[in-house]
Amino acid sequence: MKLILRADVDSLGSLGEIVTVKSGYGRNYLIPQGFAMPASEANLKQFELEKRKLQEKADNLRTQAEGLKDRLAEVEVKITVRVGEGDKLYGSVTAANIADALAEMDLDIDRRKILLSDPIRSLGEFAVEIKLHPEVRGEVKVIVTSPGKVVDEEPAVEAEPAADVAVDAETEEA
Repeated sequence: MKLILRADVDSLGSLGEIVTVKSGYGRNYLIPQGFAMPASEANLKQFELEKRKLQEKADNLRTQAEGLKDRLAEVEVKITVRVGEGDKLYGSVTAANIADALAEMDLDIDRRKILLSDPIRSLGEFAVEIKLHPEVRGEVKVIVTSPGKVVDEEPAVEAEPAADVAVDAETEEA
């Protein structure tokens, strides 16, 4: 099935390209999502008229992704986890945990866009890559700490044990 791409599609092509795909992929995903249209003479003429608008839209999305990349470069995500003997984590820090922490900072990033090859299983600082746009990738600094340890000399980290005491007091009342 030959299609004209109306948007950049990962690992397939960019705006305006004519690509050949399996009919199920084109009919069930690309066309309904608005990423492509069948390659016919009428559609080629229609696409030429729409091309400028689609290109402006794609450029706008790229500009927004660049702005978000700059914001992410300034952000430090601190995730506090429980640890056992030898500072071994109970569980791990996943892309979903990082996405939740970013959402608390008013940065809505889909967890599938966070490129974490393996879950984080130790304390420390990590640079995590985020795919914001097919051509734009940002990076965010993730700091994994435990409630009893102080990584940096910052008041926010020192204030956390007091919050844990308040939680313990609530459970004793129940």
